[in-house]
Amino acid sequence: MIYFDKVSKIYNSSPLSVALEDINFAIEHEEFVSVVGQSGAGKTTLLRMLIAEEKPTSGKVFFESIDIHSIPQSKLPFLRRKIGVVFQDFRLLPNKTAYENVAFAMEAAGRMDKEIDENVPQALELVNLIDKACNFPHELSGGERQRVAIARALVNQPDVLLADEPTGNLDPLSTWEIVQILRKINDLGTTILMATHNKMIIDSLGKRVITLEKGRIIRDDKEGRYVI
Repeated sequence: MIYFDKVSKIYNSSPLSVALEDINFAIEHEEFVSVVGQSGAGKTTLLRMLIAEEKPTSGKVFFESIDIHSIPQSKLPFLRRKIGVVFQDFRLLPNKTAYENVAFAMEAAGRMDKEIDENVPQALELVNLIDKACNFPHELSGGERQRVAIARALVNQPDVLLADEPTGNLDPLSTWEIVQILRKINDLGTTILMATHNKMIIDSLGKRVITLEKGRIIRDDKEGRYVI
């Protein structure tokens, strides 16, 4: 489903900065894969390549057998509808309610009103927030805001969910709630690729772990733990 083929990324700074070096791995449908490593290891760069926000200096990134970076700019929105993204800082629209934030993702994708009316409540129900549908972001806790962000990422029914440090700003209880929701989403058939440095998350999941160090993969464990 996802395949990195000899991918390297070098930034033309002074001195040159190697973000990723000779990255090779594949992710199958319905896998839950965590990418771990210290700050600066290349985790975010790796995720950004999957939505064509970063381009490899060398090598190729494939999604469903398509070279992502050969897709014309006009076709990128179609690709990105297949890949939902959750960020550490939520990125919710402050002047819209939880319902409206989730609905906005469908509106941007050109979905019909009937679809929006059906799918948005389902997405909020999935993240246990249907009772907060009319609340604005400032009325929600950090964990609730992240759950809205997850609902927004899922409402267009993507094949893959990318989560970039999704619990980085959360307390332990909210972190645990987010992990359980991500596990449930994966159980329902969505492939998940998550970047994190949270040892508790990794050790509790018991899922595949790819470990990065200075832009290189140093471990790829099928049922891994946080080992750095």
